[in-house]
Amino acid sequence: MELSVAFVALLTTCVTCLLLFWKGKGQNRKGLLPPGPRPLPIVGNLFQLDSNMLKTLLEWRERYGSVYTIYLGSQPFVVLCGYQAVKEALVDRGEQFSDRGDFPLLFRYTQGDGVAYANGEKWKVLRRFSVQTLRDFGMGRRSIEERIQEEAQCVVEELAKTKEEPVDHSFLISCSVSNVICSIIFGDRFDYKDEKFLTLVGLVNDNFRCMSSWWGQMYNLFPHVMYYLPGPHNRIFENFEKLDQFILEMTKTHQETLDPNFPRDFIDCFLLKMQQEKEKPSAYFYMNSLVKTTLDVFFGGTETTSTTLRFGILILLKYPDMQAKVYEEISRVVGPHRSPLFGDRVQMPYTEAFLHEVQRLADILPMGIPRAVTTDTHFRGYVLPKGTNVIPVLYSVHKDVTQFKDPEAFDPTHFLDEKGGFRRCDAFMPFSAGKRMCFGEPLVHMELFLFLTTLVQRFTLQPLIPTEEIHISSRISDLGKVRRTYKFRAIPR
Repeated sequence: MELSVAFVALLTTCVTCLLLFWKGKGQNRKGLLPPGPRPLPIVGNLFQLDSNMLKTLLEWRERYGSVYTIYLGSQPFVVLCGYQAVKEALVDRGEQFSDRGDFPLLFRYTQGDGVAYANGEKWKVLRRFSVQTLRDFGMGRRSIEERIQEEAQCVVEELAKTKEEPVDHSFLISCSVSNVICSIIFGDRFDYKDEKFLTLVGLVNDNFRCMSSWWGQMYNLFPHVMYYLPGPHNRIFENFEKLDQFILEMTKTHQETLDPNFPRDFIDCFLLKMQQEKEKPSAYFYMNSLVKTTLDVFFGGTETTSTTLRFGILILLKYPDMQAKVYEEISRVVGPHRSPLFGDRVQMPYTEAFLHEVQRLADILPMGIPRAVTTDTHFRGYVLPKGTNVIPVLYSVHKDVTQFKDPEAFDPTHFLDEKGGFRRCDAFMPFSAGKRMCFGEPLVHMELFLFLTTLVQRFTLQPLIPTEEIHISSRISDLGKVRRTYKFRAIPR
């Protein structure tokens, strides 16, 4: 009996201390961070979140405005909703909002290495190197455009083999897009039946699904607990370890055949940079940095692009009239025989608008990737202390009624002017915005245009079910959107 009383007293004391600590913490923040839903000790706003976190964030926007604070566990996150709020932060105040925010799941893997999740000077140096290497890649040899054209023709050949039988294109698209980035970072493409290559693509696809799942989200909320728990989230790190090993094996082969005067690909360029900077005490070019940066480029150039391309095909199946309009432009500008060129898009405003609308509605990363402020930052009457995490809800930008006349609908005229010419829109942010936006944007634009126009030039994509039964909503929609896929027939034109 006495033991029970003592236990209750101890428990009451602990809870009281936690409440006082939380209250004190809130008072310290009062007048600094924007208001938001009242958090609970330790768990923050977790129990107030719907299973669809994005849905809850949009509902809270109606209550607290375009800028508010939530607590994920004990960590505060400032949420930005709508075009104006996101633009003011990421674009107008880009330098102050340029750090990568907390992402425990990926930080456990990268430990701050690589270009995607590094901060400060390391991020700037690795980003500058990656952008320059991709821009100058080839050293007078085949251009990236030629590599994409070659891969698009391989897809055409594979679809031709189906002889109009129903085809599930999902893995084929992943392989073809992945092969483009493989030719850039590894120096060559892979055969679609190569076992190592199929394993590589499978690992990337699996990790995107796992990180977008409930388990992946829970790890980001409670990393110190989830680290010790069994569950599907542990497969993410097993997959990353296998991907690391693949890149290390490729790097070893590159080291054995490296010619300083004739770099063949991204890995060669990184190895040469390692040699040049090995004596520098603050060098950011070393083996683990090579592995993580290479995987950042590979992952970013594979999954998001292939997911967007699959969504584009889904839209073509859903709206055959739009497919016909795209084909009309291809016929008029490109013709039936030569391969489409990226420069053709200037004369193809409807196709360009169609692809922008695909990216807007696909919304692959609807909540973006967390940012953090690099210094104490005054923003909209609040003060965000250095290191404060920020969630830019890109979904709310792409669905902003002040920027798009009918944001819920798929409508290419969102990117067309009154005369039918292509119209740019500042609220188009599938690659995020500001200093930290994806540096692979030009490559993705080129891939989407060349792959899709090559497919429509050669085939009519015919669905197996009535178009009204084709759903374009996503199956997973918080960290990353995963769309439904449908089989179709590729009818030669």
